Order: sequence, then structure tokens, then C-alpha cells
Amino acid sequence: MTNQVTLQEKNLQTVSAKQRVVKIIVQVLLYTFLGVMALIIVFPFYWMIISSLKSTVEYRLPVPTLFPREIMWGNYVEAFSAANLGRLFINTVIVGVVSTLLSLVITILSAFAFARLEFKGKNALFAALLATMMIPGELFTITNYITVNNFGWIDTYTVLIVPFLVSIFYIYLLRQNFMQIPNELYLAAKVDGTGDFKYLCKVMIPLSLPTLISITILKMMGAWNSYVWPRLVTKSEEMRLITNGLRDAFTDMSGQANIPVQMAAVAVVSFPLFLVFIFLRKYIMKGVSRSGIKG
Repeated sequence: MTNQVTLQEKNLQTVSAKQRVVKIIVQVLLYTFLGVMALIIVFPFYWMIISSLKSTVEYRLPVPTLFPREIMWGNYVEAFSAANLGRLFINTVIVGVVSTLLSLVITILSAFAFARLEFKGKNALFAALLATMMIPGELFTITNYITVNNFGWIDTYTVLIVPFLVSIFYIYLLRQNFMQIPNELYLAAKVDGTGDFKYLCKVMIPLSLPTLISITILKMMGAWNSYVWPRLVTKSEEMRLITNGLRDAFTDMSGQANIPVQMAAVAVVSFPLFLVFIFLRKYIMKGVSRSGIKG
């Protein structure tokens, strides 16, 4: 009997040892894979930084260097003067802040209407709006350009802000979050004589704050990264946004681009977005995770 117990214990120990070995191997492979993926993702940013600190001669060497032989901090100073980054930053901030605030107002009111108010054709109208999400935005570029040109908005802040104030995706995201709030709260507020607007401001907006923060961040990032539309509807350098300046300001008459200075400008422009991702990523994930559960 004692021999059988000992044999069972040895078998259990052998199985447990094999499981530990398998677990260690899986963890090693997993972290190796994650490490390789992290290097692939981080390397372009590393290359951008070291390129911004090189001289033009060093950058054009046949064999690239992985670290600058001589650090050229002057590239960042030249980037501001060559691309007029100050003016481009101001334009981008104005367009981003104004469009984000107006878009939030439209998104909140629309999402509340579709989530709480009852009116004829609500579901059909919402379904039609969702259907427009399947149409690529590029298809509206020509018609939008003709419209704003007829209005005389070309080369103004209006043309950079108004056409993209309404986002069906943001309305859908917030509407789903609003629908997770118990309807009993709304009915109780109506019994107490609370108006719809007051209920929206006092109850629904505070409870949906993570989603609203996510929408704000995503909208600002969209305005910051916008390229095609601003390039199409702006003619003067004074009205261009930051992405347009990065594309055009560092090429001389012969068509040669000063890549180190251009990389310095890209690094400066990318830095605010990097900070947003580092410090506010939990709000983006929390806001998105709280939406889309209840239809």
C-alpha cells in the first residue's frame, strides 16, 4: 500500500513538473513574441528621433548609422522657422478645439434624442444614419468641396470646422452608453417635474463622462491628424494645418527634402499626441468598453 501511495505521489510530481515546464515555455514564447512586436512598433519612432538629430550628410550615408555621430539640436530650431510651426499650431488648435466643442454639443443632443425621447420614425432614422457609416468618407469629398465652394467658404476656418461636426459613430457610441442608464431614473425625474435638458445635464452627462472624454480625445486627434481635406480647401499658407506644413515646407526648388529637419518637425508635432496616449489611454479604453453592450 505504501509503495502504491509513493508511486502516485511521484506521478503527480512528474505531471506537476511537466505542467510547470510547459507553462514556462509558453510564457517565454509569449513574452518573446510581445518583445519582438514592441521593437517593430517602437523602431520607427526611434528612427524618427535619431534622424531628427543627424546632419543631412550623415543621413544620406550609404550605410545608415543607428546613433547620430554629432547631435544637431539646431534642426529643431530650423524646423520652427522653415515650416512656420507656430502659425500651423495655432490654426490646428483653433480648428481642433472649436470643432470638438461643437461636435460634442451635437453628439450629446442627438444621442439623448435617440436614447430617451420617443418620436415617430426614430428607429428608422437611426438605422438610416448607421447605414451611412458603410459609405467611405472619400466619396463625399467632391460634393462637399462643390458645396463649400458655392458658399464661399474656401480658405476659411469655417470650411475646416463645419463639414465634419457630425459623426454618426460618436452618436452611436454615446447613445449606447446612454441606453445603459436605467430608464427608471428618467421616468422618476419626469414625475418630479425635471425637464429633459436638466436631466441630461444633471444625470446622463455625469454618468457618461468616460465616454465623452473618449469622444473628445478621438475628435481632437482626428483634427490634429487631418490632411486631405485641409490641403484641398486651403490655398494660403496662413490657413493650412500642421500636417500640411510638414509635407510642403522642407523641399527646396530642386525637389530635395531636408529630411533631418523634417523629422524634427514631425517629432515636435507627434509629441502632444504621444502625451495624450500616455496619460489618457485609460479614459479611451474605459469609454469604449462601457459602450456598445446594450442595443
